[in-house]
Amino acid sequence: MKITIESTTKIVSVSPNTASSFASGIQCRVWEGMTDRGVKVQCLIPRIAALADQNLEQFEAELQEQHAPSSADVQAFPMRMIL
Repeated sequence: MKITIESTTKIVSVSPNTASSFASGIQCRVWEGMTDRGVKVQCLIPRIAALADQNLEQFEAELQEQHAPSSADVQAFPMRMIL
């Protein structure tokens, strides 16, 4: 599967229902996009990086580009969807 995603301004906290080292939650940015076959998706991305030999100035500039999230608000993701 291939997806194309864009960063949004929405930040959510992901915390499992069970006790763990992540009990306080992990901050994730919501990215929205579409699969190559047209299925709309939302992704929760806690971190993103590029290899050091890439144009990091361009990468960091593009990383600052964010749009408002769609009207499909992120309310809950089933734990089976969280890796």
